Amino acid sequence: MKSGTTYKDSGVDIGKGDEFIESIKPGLRSTFRREVIGDVGGFGSFFSLHRDQFKEPVLVSSTDGVGTKLKIAFMMNKHDTIGIDLVAMCVNDIVVQGAEPLFFLDYLSTGKLEPKMAKDTIEGIVKGCREANCSLLGGETAEMPGFYQEGEYDLAGFTVGIVEREKIIDGSAIVPGDKVIGIASSGLHSNGFSLARKVLLEDLHLPLHENIPEIKKTLGEELLIPTKIYIKTILNLIKNFSIHGIAHITGGGIAGNTARILPQKYQAIIKTGCWEIPSIFTYIQKKGEVTKQEMFRTFNNGLGMIIVIPDDNDDVKNILNQLKEMGEVGYLIGEIKPREKGKDPVTMLS
Repeated sequence: MKSGTTYKDSGVDIGKGDEFIESIKPGLRSTFRREVIGDVGGFGSFFSLHRDQFKEPVLVSSTDGVGTKLKIAFMMNKHDTIGIDLVAMCVNDIVVQGAEPLFFLDYLSTGKLEPKMAKDTIEGIVKGCREANCSLLGGETAEMPGFYQEGEYDLAGFTVGIVEREKIIDGSAIVPGDKVIGIASSGLHSNGFSLARKVLLEDLHLPLHENIPEIKKTLGEELLIPTKIYIKTILNLIKNFSIHGIAHITGGGIAGNTARILPQKYQAIIKTGCWEIPSIFTYIQKKGEVTKQEMFRTFNNGLGMIIVIPDDNDDVKNILNQLKEMGEVGYLIGEIKPREKGKDPVTMLS
């Protein structure tokens, strides 16, 4: 006699989900800061704030995803780096305001849970959280039959950080004469992939697994280079120097994101020939016949962070030296000036 219809019959395997959660618990625990209370698996997660370290603690939060970069992971069947991207997109957004990331939560949704794929993805998130020194407290794994194509999933991330109120960096201290420094990206990071995929895969029909001489690796390897996590770099700079503003260069490019931190009466003058643009960007521009304007408003073009500092030659030199010591590449790329009527907040000069 046939037993009654089960949840498993509809495509959701609770047992497999439970086994998956047990398999990732050691990785989550490896990210725990001392403020974490309890263990993985409760209905909610506990994190204790040590208020004695702050006069006026302010919590800063961010949420993000990795966009259509996921499509490349699906096509390459490589899922161990996309979680790093997820963490980076969230924590980089709060460190620019002076906040230290405290904890992270993730949301993984798929049609049918594939344990190997899901575990690789979570291990990437764990690696990103370790690099950002924030605790992966937990998250949600949703199995939704019929909602996604086979082998596909979606990711979202959520982070909370903390900053002393008087140390918040919001761009309000920026004044004319301030210098603009760019910090190199690791590649495309996680923005502009819809345009990149159109040019490289749809228009040029390039194979992901073959070497591209101009970029000196396979296209798939280049496109899946993880977004750089700048937490240690930025927190060290904040500790040692006066920083007036910081912008995370994501969708909208250098001009769009730098404009977000500028007081309305000032503008940033950026000299575009001051830094090395990685070959992937020049390849997309040339092969796809993409205008410079479109490139600069879609991609980071080699700069993952922009910092604005006081006009002090010694500080500029010392910051560039410290970036080098931390394994980063920094460039002096511009300055702040009074904004003329009718001018854009950011002017990109060739």
